[in-house]
Amino acid sequence: MGTLSYTMTMSLDGYVEDPTGSIAFTDPDEEVHRFANQQARETAAFLFGRGLYDVMEEFWTAPERADGPDVEAEFAQLYAATPRIVFSDSLESVPPGCRLVRGASAVEEVLRLKKETDGDLAVGGAGLAASLLDLIDEFRPRVAPAVLGGGTPYFPRGADLRLRLVEERAFRNGVVHLRYERTG
Repeated sequence: MGTLSYTMTMSLDGYVEDPTGSIAFTDPDEEVHRFANQQARETAAFLFGRGLYDVMEEFWTAPERADGPDVEAEFAQLYAATPRIVFSDSLESVPPGCRLVRGASAVEEVLRLKKETDGDLAVGGAGLAASLLDLIDEFRPRVAPAVLGGGTPYFPRGADLRLRLVEERAFRNGVVHLRYERTG
């Protein structure tokens, strides 16, 4: 059975995007990038909402990624080799390596995926994560040393969760990775 995890970098005050929609504050240094590469290596499938899919797909499948720094080229290879499932009613199609889920209940599809998949199903995108909140097994925020004062929150308003810290790691640049499991 698959584990549904939600991993995104957030600001110290809990936002995954700044008030203008930018995620520039999340740019990882090499140490954090290598950690993200290891997480990608362990991912059975990426599950994206439309917004994050557009950002990730355009950037990580661009030809210059394969010719970039080693840490980025490695992530680009891992990303392209990992199945990507996109939940969107506005997209008409997706490229090879991706599967589009339209008009279906995200909850029903993810329940099916959890039953049929061994490994980590990595949710990306605050909107998709909010719609799947009750199904998420692990929350894995990377907390960046930045305060944004507003934007898109990591957790939806009104979220009421009881969690247990099972892993933590601090990086030299001030980013902290946290991994929480649900407690019942």
